[in-house]
Amino acid sequence: MCRRGTLIGIGVGPGDTELLTLKAAKLLEEIQVICSPKSSKDKESIALSIVDPIIREREDYDELTILEPLFPMIENKKKLEKYWDDASQAIADYLNKGIDVAFITLGDPSIFSTFSYVQKRLKDNYTVKVIPGITSFTACASACDIPLVEKNQVLTVVPKIDDRLEDIMSYSDSIVLMKTSRNPEELEKLIESKNKEKIIYSVENCTRDEEKVIEGFSKDKPYLTTTLVKFID
Repeated sequence: MCRRGTLIGIGVGPGDTELLTLKAAKLLEEIQVICSPKSSKDKESIALSIVDPIIREREDYDELTILEPLFPMIENKKKLEKYWDDASQAIADYLNKGIDVAFITLGDPSIFSTFSYVQKRLKDNYTVKVIPGITSFTACASACDIPLVEKNQVLTVVPKIDDRLEDIMSYSDSIVLMKTSRNPEELEKLIESKNKEKIIYSVENCTRDEEKVIEGFSKDKPYLTTTLVKFID
């Protein structure tokens, strides 16, 4: 029976190529197929741009296969599943030939990652491995020079700002607000409504050349904006 390939989810970190783990870098120097989804045909994959300096150093770079399936940023679940199914099938075509595939994703593969969609579809029929990566919010905390949590404090990561946030604030010592560029004014009012001393930092494009650390909420609109809120006892 022909050996099947292994699907390897690789977290490439928040943006700086030097923040790749040694294990991830080593694998990217050897793997034959890299899958790097992008949100539209006209946009480059940020994850691919992070690993580009490493893979371009390979002597066999011209022979490297790079899959760039579309994972559009839409809310229609039925349409999204078709994109995820198509990407999973494209990966399976290589796995069935005994070829390993590295699926690269921003941050860590286990946290709000596009990798999870193909992982669920392929894990029952193929071997799946995961190489963790540095998360965006821990990188943001480093950029702000603050500890996210201490001792028995509770950290909550919020991927979408909705009516759950008010309840979350009641039991969280620190909150990570992902992609806060979408509705900063409404968010600021809600956070400020909690009558408690707090530290607030927003980080745009963390660890990238355009990184910007702002005390308070960002009024800019870059996609990669994360806000850290730390309540002070």
